[in-house]
Amino acid sequence: MSDGPISTSPYLPQKGAGALLSVRGLSVEFGTQNGPFKAVKDVSFDVEPGKTLAIVGESGSGKSVTSLAIMRLTDYTGGRIVGGEILFRPAAGEAIDLARASDDRLRQIRGKDIAMIFQEPMTSLNPVFTIGNQIAETLMLHEGLGARQALSRARDLLQKVRLPDAERLLERYPHQLSGGMRQRVMIAMALACRPKLLIADEPTTALDVTIQAQILNIVRDLQSEMGTSVIFITHDMGVVAEMADDVVVMWKGEKVEQAPVREIFAAPKHPYTRALLSAVPRLGSLTGQSLPKRTPVTVIENGEPKLVGETREQDTARYDKPLLQVENLTTRFDVGKTFFGRVTHRVHAVEEVSFDIYPGETLALVGESGSGKSTIGRTLQQLVEPTGGTVRFAGRDMAAMSSSDRRKLRQEIQYIFQDPFASLDPRHTVGYSIAEPIVVHDLIQGRASIDRRVHELLEQVGLKPEHAKRYPHEFSGGQRQRVCIARALASDPKLIIADESVSALDVSIQAQIVNLLMELQEKRHLSYLFITHDMAVVEKISHRVAVMYLGQIVEIGTRQAVFENPQHSYTRKLLSAVPIADPQRERAKTRIDGEIPSPVRAVGQEPAIHRMREVEPGHWVAIESEPLQGAA
Repeated sequence: MSDGPISTSPYLPQKGAGALLSVRGLSVEFGTQNGPFKAVKDVSFDVEPGKTLAIVGESGSGKSVTSLAIMRLTDYTGGRIVGGEILFRPAAGEAIDLARASDDRLRQIRGKDIAMIFQEPMTSLNPVFTIGNQIAETLMLHEGLGARQALSRARDLLQKVRLPDAERLLERYPHQLSGGMRQRVMIAMALACRPKLLIADEPTTALDVTIQAQILNIVRDLQSEMGTSVIFITHDMGVVAEMADDVVVMWKGEKVEQAPVREIFAAPKHPYTRALLSAVPRLGSLTGQSLPKRTPVTVIENGEPKLVGETREQDTARYDKPLLQVENLTTRFDVGKTFFGRVTHRVHAVEEVSFDIYPGETLALVGESGSGKSTIGRTLQQLVEPTGGTVRFAGRDMAAMSSSDRRKLRQEIQYIFQDPFASLDPRHTVGYSIAEPIVVHDLIQGRASIDRRVHELLEQVGLKPEHAKRYPHEFSGGQRQRVCIARALASDPKLIIADESVSALDVSIQAQIVNLLMELQEKRHLSYLFITHDMAVVEKISHRVAVMYLGQIVEIGTRQAVFENPQHSYTRKLLSAVPIADPQRERAKTRIDGEIPSPVRAVGQEPAIHRMREVEPGHWVAIESEPLQGAA
């Protein structure tokens, strides 16, 4: 541990005098039951005026703790800075060491000179105050404005981050806004006092790809306009390639590499950086190929990179007879009623959707939040009752099945949820959770036989038999998702619905889980309905793709047809919004604006159903009467 810069470090920046922020030898530790845990170890870097520094790494690498330490917010989360300097130069003159600054001085700096955008805006915004009041509070505190003047500035800021109808938004509460709108409110709040430094901690991780593109465009434009320096914390290498000037790579609390963004992507030096970049799914990597492809993943074992897996085409689909047939599926929810109970409004979640899934095939269902894709998954799993339409599984109509047949169907159709921690019971061991479907469906008799089956399933998903005795909190996010996959496989299903099952995972863990799903598909001849908004993952894993917009399919076809010859404006919009993990590549700067319209409609105002036309064999597209809102 050191209180200052260590000149012998090969990764220590040589600049610093003209930097806005100079971090030198930063170490942060947290107290635990087993003694102090050092989350950040001797980290040094500079942030230049008007530039963007990306700090990348997996969960647990220390990147978020580093950002919180700069703001001294670790003081409120059980952490403490045990070494190093954080030198901030807000104006000409002497630098301020934030690591040793008084609370009063820090209060003056936070929000005014250094602002932060957090990953989850709903937990960062106060639910009991209006949007206008929360932005105005910052301006009144730091700028000394009166209430009316502050609200006027708040409206201007909301317009600056391209939020529609800013005047009305001032009076709304956080829960009345979508995730993308809330994140833009956070950006407006962060930029209220024109800070010198903006720290963005995973600000787009949980957002749809189109909303993410809007947020990145806003940050880029405002940085250009205001000359703000940005620290961008992320594990999305596509975002890094688009936003960063320089990159710091962190692993296990340490900085392992730092270089300009083009150098990092072109010639990564550290094994971990190479592993991180090898795991990034690159949109367009399968151009000209008709089948999805499994590729090896670089993992780090004992500090050394190791290639795991093989290159293999996923030729598993058999197109003779469909396993699942969905015809004109409609699912609606009543949301508005009069005093006397008469329904006034409905959510038109799914409207007359039709598709087939064949044995051994992966059909990807893609679209933004609110497009209806998850409702389809839950309807097929019998978690939601359909309003209309027909669903046939193995030729049998689900609606005509007896209760015992429906129970059998739940065994043959399994669901993998987005959040593995929320879908595992924290009071039970993972062995118990995996065994539960076996017991419920009475598939195997005898405790010893069930335990043997649980151990086999754990090994199939890359875990060890002894892991059966552990509880969910004792696993990492990627390991928990493997447990959920093992539980889904326990009942020997024919169809697995994977609902955003890799969206929240770090890129290297995501690559391993995707390879695992493809390997299991080949071994067990599984079919997948893969629900996601990540187009790069869709390209890697899917045989066919269905694109959803406002409850309807607007384009469906083979993965190659949809990705290489997109016909619908909304499909082109989704593809244009994907960040490309290549800083050398010039992308068409398609401006993506507007929110996806609401699926809530008054009773009697039913949505128009799109007619489809076949543009090539098996490739169908909705006929557009007018371009969809926000489409490219």
